[in-house]
Amino acid sequence: MEIEMEAKNSSFEVDLGNLMALDSHHSYYPSQQSRVELVKECLQKGTELVQAIADSLFILPSTQDVEGPLVQLPAPSTRLPREKHLPRPKPPTKWDEFAKKKGIINRNKDKQVYDDQSGTWKRRHGYDRANDEEAIPIIEAKPTDDPDEDPFAKRKENKRGRVDKNEKNRIQNLKNAAKFGALPSHVQLAATSLPITGTHVPQKKVTKDELGSVAGFASTATASGGKFDKKLPGEKPPKHKGKNRKFLPVAEGTGVGSKEREQTENILNKIMSKNNHDILNVNKAVTVTNVKMEKNRRNDKSKASSTNSKFKTQKKPFKKGGAKKGNPKAQ
Repeated sequence: MEIEMEAKNSSFEVDLGNLMALDSHHSYYPSQQSRVELVKECLQKGTELVQAIADSLFILPSTQDVEGPLVQLPAPSTRLPREKHLPRPKPPTKWDEFAKKKGIINRNKDKQVYDDQSGTWKRRHGYDRANDEEAIPIIEAKPTDDPDEDPFAKRKENKRGRVDKNEKNRIQNLKNAAKFGALPSHVQLAATSLPITGTHVPQKKVTKDELGSVAGFASTATASGGKFDKKLPGEKPPKHKGKNRKFLPVAEGTGVGSKEREQTENILNKIMSKNNHDILNVNKAVTVTNVKMEKNRRNDKSKASSTNSKFKTQKKPFKKGGAKKGNPKAQ
């Protein structure tokens, strides 16, 4: 039996890198077999393939560990096909074209930069960054500066202009990438009218009502329900206004505090009036009431008999043969 198994295992193609085994000489005819026989044959062949993988694993050199022997798998020998096509190359941006033209090479900059004002090392970007312009309380005036112009307001305006320019360039780069079909996946998910790259889903146009509902939900997504948010010119009030939950007060009063009692009474009336026979078992309730009345009557009767027995004279039992011979009675 072992010789037959070894001969079978030698005919299998085992790829330990992918933990995969293949019998290229196997052939079956499912049209001439029943389903039970086909399942039985598949299970038998699968058992043989798994056994071939296990035998090949135990041949590899192993190292002992607390949990058992460990082996290093070799590199895969079978090239598996991709599920999707290779990603399309992104079109070069304006900066990429300019850097290529001028011969500029991108270099990774350090995340930590020395701050001259505090004398410490800080992060290059983000909150509390090094050499932050907004953290400078005094701006040195130049001879060419206009004395009537606020340098702090001018600095904010210049920063706003740089931010707007970067945003405009980013949108333009996305438009150029959309022409080549190389948009990032998160941008495609955000844009509902664009299909995911690699799929054949037709483009879906967003209707006016859908845009209005999405804008309404977005405007009321704040904690105040959009009450203190700035409105855009021509923006209509949201159709889906956020509803604030109302809770009953803790202390009961004559005004709003009395609603808790009304709410409780309404629930009880609804339970007792509507479908009361389904909710309440009348026969069982009558039986329980009768049992309680009978029990109370017996308790009252026992109490009355005990009080009458207290007022009755109690006679001592007479014992016969109390006086024995040789024991005279006490005078």
